Amino acid sequence: MRRIALWGLPLLLLITSCAGTGPGQPGASSEPPSQPTGEFERRAAQTAQAWRAAPGKEVWRTGFVPLQDLTVLPGDPRFSEETKQAYVAGWFRTARPLPSQAPAQGSVRFPDGSTLSVPLVSAAAAYGVLDQGDPPPCREPASVAQQTTTGPDGSVSYTVPNTCTALLVTGATLGTVKLRTSRGEATVPAWLFTVRELATPVARVAVAPSAIAAKPTLQLPDQPNNAGLVAAHDLTAAKEATLTYRLGVGACDKNITPLVYEQDDVVVVGGSVTRSDGVCTDQLLLHPVTVTLKSPLGSRPVLDALSGQVLTLTVG
Repeated sequence: MRRIALWGLPLLLLITSCAGTGPGQPGASSEPPSQPTGEFERRAAQTAQAWRAAPGKEVWRTGFVPLQDLTVLPGDPRFSEETKQAYVAGWFRTARPLPSQAPAQGSVRFPDGSTLSVPLVSAAAAYGVLDQGDPPPCREPASVAQQTTTGPDGSVSYTVPNTCTALLVTGATLGTVKLRTSRGEATVPAWLFTVRELATPVARVAVAPSAIAAKPTLQLPDQPNNAGLVAAHDLTAAKEATLTYRLGVGACDKNITPLVYEQDDVVVVGGSVTRSDGVCTDQLLLHPVTVTLKSPLGSRPVLDALSGQVLTLTVG
């Protein structure tokens, strides 16, 4: 019998029950699950209250709290498969040494017109964060996959050659970039690195780490989830009153529904699913959903109802 061997599949793909514990199984609850909407509302209200009581929350309104990655693409880079992998992996090189002298203080400008003076880092220091090392040695063209037949039963495996592209930084200038923060979309000092292989510079926020404040941490009690609620992992878009975020769901979950709890000072999101009682692969999938708020988001935080974490913006 000829078999296909898929080497390197993650252990998360081991076959297991999506439901974890179903009816009649050890540890299963004999009580029917509560309604998802009511359970979500209760949990979301609890999360909102924990946010209001969070220690150190004053920095949310007065400091610089980034809510997205500090490396930003201001325009369309026109990625190829190879250059996108290099960008994501952090494979950069420089044509010449970059300035190691930090400039004078810069200024972060918020949507309401207020500003915050901040110390800056040098171009060399910013590049040092971008550069995550060299790509692996080149073996074959990235577009070629090699089929290998091994074993007495003729099993087949596939080796996908690695890419070995590194992005060449040819220069750096100090400019600004738009960045989502706790005080709305701010204009932030950034080093703009010109990259030979890309159609847009790669921007790295130039604000020194000492001026970057951490997001408040909420303390929420652990509670059993009998209502099929799922957590929100990140935001992928936040424009006016429209939010797009990703829910962590199982491969066999059905009826994926976004849930939102909106208050004047906070927005709490999550979702609900219908669990499968059958056999399923045990893996986490990020499923995008979109909700429309009653009013524009503004500077309100977006929190995950289950963990209480502040959701950050993931671009690309």
